[in-house]
Amino acid sequence: MKTWLAVALGGALGASCRYAVTLVCIAWCGKSLAPLATLTVNIVGSFLMGYLYARGLTEEGLSEELRGFLAIGFLGALTTFSAFSLDAMHLLEHEGGLKAALYVLASLLGALLAFAAGNHWTRQLLEGG
Repeated sequence: MKTWLAVALGGALGASCRYAVTLVCIAWCGKSLAPLATLTVNIVGSFLMGYLYARGLTEEGLSEELRGFLAIGFLGALTTFSAFSLDAMHLLEHEGGLKAALYVLASLLGALLAFAAGNHWTRQLLEGG
């Protein structure tokens, strides 16, 4: 139960930070450059996930509660790219380059295709046909 609470608290803080970065980016750069906020949190979050990985994220280096708070909760809510980067690096180091490359390709293409399909399907429903 403690891990669930740690994940929830980390998620609330990560999502709040992501929102704050978006507001600051819009205030400083304008709405047309709002994607810079997403780029920023993806890069910073991936860097922080790399740091945690080196510190023993997937081993016994951090407690289960702290891993849940930082990796799944905070960084997971801040950016999904950090978890993606962790999984890709883990596959590269433990399963080889081919599995890692397939995972990266499947993740990117799968997400883009799913987004396009959801967008198309929804527009068709809204337009009545």
